Amino acid sequence: MKRIVLCATAAALALALVGCGQQEAAAPAADNTAAPEQQAPASDAAGADDAVPGPVTFTDDLGNEVTVDNPQRVVACMGSFANAWELAGGTLVGVSDDALQAAGWTIASPDVATVGDFASVNLEAIIALDPDFVIMTSGTGGRGGDSSQADLRDALVGSGIPVAYFQVTTFDDYLRLMRTFTDITGREDLYEQNAAAVEQAIDDIVAQVPAENPPTALVLTTFSGGTRVQAPETQTGAMLADLGVNNLAGENRSLLKDFSLEAVIEMDPDFIFVIPMGDDAEAAMRNLEEATAANPAWSSLSAVQNGRYITLDPTLYLSKPNAHWSDAYQGLFDSLYGQPARG
Repeated sequence: MKRIVLCATAAALALALVGCGQQEAAAPAADNTAAPEQQAPASDAAGADDAVPGPVTFTDDLGNEVTVDNPQRVVACMGSFANAWELAGGTLVGVSDDALQAAGWTIASPDVATVGDFASVNLEAIIALDPDFVIMTSGTGGRGGDSSQADLRDALVGSGIPVAYFQVTTFDDYLRLMRTFTDITGREDLYEQNAAAVEQAIDDIVAQVPAENPPTALVLTTFSGGTRVQAPETQTGAMLADLGVNNLAGENRSLLKDFSLEAVIEMDPDFIFVIPMGDDAEAAMRNLEEATAANPAWSSLSAVQNGRYITLDPTLYLSKPNAHWSDAYQGLFDSLYGQPARG
């Protein structure tokens, strides 16, 4: 696991985007795993420094130089960013809808207002909150199609509002995000608690991965309208790679565009992980089950026969788990190298 240390004041983040642009979905947990309990409000954490942090300059994921000075009226336009900002000791005046509606998040800031869905945030609602810092995603193609929060930058900057864009797909991306956020808030203690300690837990898990006979796997995202195969570069794909898994989607890239049940059967992965996506997880799983049951060969798959057809909790594997990244790694490790899990 990479160790990333940024200067507390003039840090330049060279964030390595994985390019898949995976977005969070407002999806409830699809299995019997309870949604992860988020940390208590970061501003209440022990060890807070009474010193007021000064100006911090950094480079965001779009290459923009951004300077903020102890911001107190912050708007976060992605649920995971809102949670991460609070984990870094900050408070919020505005959030996108998913921060308050999606399973897994707990926003503690009082009287927080909503600024619309993350795929189509409302510029007027943001400006009306008189923010001194706006946190946005640099990803495109959310549930609304080709919408992009980057399109709002000129209007925000023109209004004198600092705005920064981030893309978080892997745990290393989260580390960089938290390094920047805690530099801004001056809460090194919360970086240690909610980032460095999580990194150490993940390192301990990865160290237990057997060196030989790596398992093969595919990751499917299913929703009411169909099923997709995830690329190895996605959030869950990156975790599986860290855990020594050979993701067969890397060998058959055509699966990423057109889901082929026949191709999956031919590849016969050791594990098949399924992540329900969308507001109706039951409908999403029902769609996949109907499609697979129609092909008698599905039951012959090794993963199906060996109890390795596993449903994953979207709050850990689709939304960003933030302080619970180690729980996500542990869940995959247990499925891969522990007792066979039930889907």
